[in-house]
Amino acid sequence: MVDDTSRLLGLDGLAVVGVTDGPQGLVVQVNTADERARMCPECGTRARRSKGRRTTRPRDLQVGGRRPQLVWTKRRWLCEQAECRRKSFTESVPEVPPRKRLTARLRSSAGAAVADRGRTVVQAGRDHDVSWPVASAAFTFHAQQVLPAQPDPVEVLGVDEVRRGRPRWVFDEAAGSWVTVRQRWHVGFCDLSGGQGLLGQVEGRNAAVMADWLAAREQSWRDQVKFVAIDMCTIFKSAIGRMLPNATLVVDHFHLVQLANQALTEVRRRVTVQVRGRRGRKGNREWELRNRLTRCAARMPGEHVDALVDELSTLPAAIAAPILAAWNAKEDLLDLLALARINPDRRQVARRLHRFYTRCAEAGVAELERLAATVETWWPQILAFLHTGITNAGSEGTNRVIKTVARDAYGFRNAVNQRLRTRCATTRKTRGHLDPH
Repeated sequence: MVDDTSRLLGLDGLAVVGVTDGPQGLVVQVNTADERARMCPECGTRARRSKGRRTTRPRDLQVGGRRPQLVWTKRRWLCEQAECRRKSFTESVPEVPPRKRLTARLRSSAGAAVADRGRTVVQAGRDHDVSWPVASAAFTFHAQQVLPAQPDPVEVLGVDEVRRGRPRWVFDEAAGSWVTVRQRWHVGFCDLSGGQGLLGQVEGRNAAVMADWLAAREQSWRDQVKFVAIDMCTIFKSAIGRMLPNATLVVDHFHLVQLANQALTEVRRRVTVQVRGRRGRKGNREWELRNRLTRCAARMPGEHVDALVDELSTLPAAIAAPILAAWNAKEDLLDLLALARINPDRRQVARRLHRFYTRCAEAGVAELERLAATVETWWPQILAFLHTGITNAGSEGTNRVIKTVARDAYGFRNAVNQRLRTRCATTRKTRGHLDPH
């Protein structure tokens, strides 16, 4: 029968026999209370002869705000089975495994602090009074226990890249310029429909590493993927087309809007330099309206849109005409993308797409012609977005968490550890640990 003191300590298999005050706090004397500790770990035979006693002092969690000093007096037993290779063994219980100086719950708490509660390894070590290597090993063990070896099947897969640290450059003497020798990219695969979060990451940014990760999944898993959300990256397109031929590619509309705003900004800067002979600055109205130009007109009051057009019209024609053409083309593209999630018919889509192409063709602006060519190249994937409304926002949010974890750790030198940390951080919602408090 377990007494109240042993129940308060809460270490299964150990019974408290005495509690005294020591120079460094409470000293808790415990004995073995589990008969299974007498079983030989090699052959499972119950030992009958004792070889003496041993005293160990495993470290444990705090109890009542104080960290007790455990003193465990246990026996060393002889295994009498002639064929058993284990001639003797010392008692152990699951809460204090053999040759361990920490209790299992202390290790688990230190690992969970990093994986589930958003602590750094340094802070987890300080809170649990253990060293950095011990806290790091506890986190690795905890992560391997709570993270699934294989992700569950998904219907909507998100693919996006994130840079792991800064790139490396070297100076090329022959070219007379700096060239990039290392781009530290990670490509992540996210579940956009089932809430699993980050399914996995691969180091590098090429079709081969992506294909290898997808090939590691079972064929039934790959067959269940119906849609894949990507940005306009030919690497992603190539890998997905080869490994998931039955999945529909969907382009995230955020990157289309970003390209349209970038084209508008390039037009504004170019014509300002051509006409004024310098970059735009305060006093140049097209420069002062730069932020309003990139806003969506549908979300602005009508009087603000009219004022914007009137102010641009008062500028010199060499500046006003290209900027107005680029702004109208950008708004035509936004009107086209606004058809998503409303089940548009073919005529509606064709009418707005034709208006956008006509605007870009008649403007005679190189930036708009490049934008129209990009839309034409990726039109099947854009049309898939208009019909499904699927975005890659989940992957972008995951990348934000990944960067936050990297900043908290002051960067990572080990790519394997970084992937383990980021996957734990991005799956806390699924595992019920979204709030680190």
